[in-house]
Amino acid sequence: MPAIVGGSAETAVRVGQLTRVYGTGPQAVTALAGIDVEFHCGTFTAVMGPSGSGKSTLLQTAAGLDRPTSGQVWIGDQELSRLSETKLTKLRRSRIGFVFQAFNLIGALTVEENIHLPLRLSGARPDPDWLGQVIDRVGLTDRLHHRPAELSGGQQQRVAIARALAMRPEVIFCDEPTGALDTQTAAEVLALLRSVVDQTRQTVIMVTHDPVAASYADRVMVLADGRIVQDMPQPGAERIAEHLALLGRRQLVAQGS
Repeated sequence: MPAIVGGSAETAVRVGQLTRVYGTGPQAVTALAGIDVEFHCGTFTAVMGPSGSGKSTLLQTAAGLDRPTSGQVWIGDQELSRLSETKLTKLRRSRIGFVFQAFNLIGALTVEENIHLPLRLSGARPDPDWLGQVIDRVGLTDRLHHRPAELSGGQQQRVAIARALAMRPEVIFCDEPTGALDTQTAAEVLALLRSVVDQTRQTVIMVTHDPVAASYADRVMVLADGRIVQDMPQPGAERIAEHLALLGRRQLVAQGS
């Protein structure tokens, strides 16, 4: 495959022939096996697959948290392999947001201070209007001076989403963002992520095992053995569950053969 040229203005993330191998020799494990995929601006993609399928590795390499063994990753028009660790860190702070299952808030800081943290780390000047919109959207206006321990799990995840949005990133990577939440709170967080895409044209890429969570996305991508085996427009929670169940049965048959 020829080298990928920079993505168009409509492409938020693009990966080409992306591979990630852990270890060497007979013990080597291939987590990603030559993936080619684009994620367009203003879209919400759910990445699914069984344990060990490569979905979290795809997220980590696409977000610049892990270096691929080979292949290319573009964030907009910037190819990541050419960047030093210092420049890669600066890019992550300015152009990428992260939301994880563990909220990763700093307990000694208030809600407001946690939200402002990416700005402080990058030395960027706050945009009061934007931050006001973000705080209002996540429903935390009356919690700004609380500390994380004084909040519910859902509120803490809202802080994490607001923190991810603080720099107006081009793309937000989410790894099981509702995994630690009850059903109702999870639905509220997913609706919030959906609104981020619809109202401000952010791009969201979310790893999840939950078909209901995936039903909030525009697109569902299913991985198995480090490869994309399904890539479809929103099929609905029931069809997603059916696809995953079928994939699971095929893997069981393959393991037994």
